[in-house]
Amino acid sequence: MLNYIYIHMQSNRRHKRGEDTDMEGPRSSKKITGKELTSLEEISARLTTLIEMLDEKGIINKKEYYRNSVMRLHEISKAVSFDQIDEEI
Repeated sequence: MLNYIYIHMQSNRRHKRGEDTDMEGPRSSKKITGKELTSLEEISARLTTLIEMLDEKGIINKKEYYRNSVMRLHEISKAVSFDQIDEEI
């Protein structure tokens, strides 16, 4: 979630500076022929595509990325849980 917020903030900065004029935004003006995706579905699909491309080029190892992601998500989940418990106390 934090990464999404960071990416969104960076996108807004680029947009304000006019740096993204040649890039297609998250919601393009192309005609949608299927079901409209939620923001979460779209981000997930884009991230999966990026990971696969980076893995194919040898820039990252997909298995290692997924293993690290699972560990990070677990850490975040524990931290949120501790914060909630702390607020209850």
